[in-house]
Amino acid sequence: MQLHTSAYVATSTPARYISRLCKHFAHKIPVSFDDQQGRIEFDIGTSTLQASAEGLTLRVESSNADHLLKLQQVIASHFERFAWKEALNLEWR
Repeated sequence: MQLHTSAYVATSTPARYISRLCKHFAHKIPVSFDDQQGRIEFDIGTSTLQASAEGLTLRVESSNADHLLKLQQVIASHFERFAWKEALNLEWR
């Protein structure tokens, strides 16, 4: 059974965050992305990124609750570091 959680953030530049996150992880693990979506494949689960006209949805999936929490922390810490100019924070649901 796959567990998942997602966070949405309003931003006028979702493609920029997709690109930055995916390029950051690409030197370590498999990623794929374009301006509208991204996928980051961690050993413990996956993260998908989806752009919309108003913002960005970030989703993490794992078969283990502890791994899901770890993925949330990794994605949030990197996203918030890249988004410091906009002072964006993720709230997982």
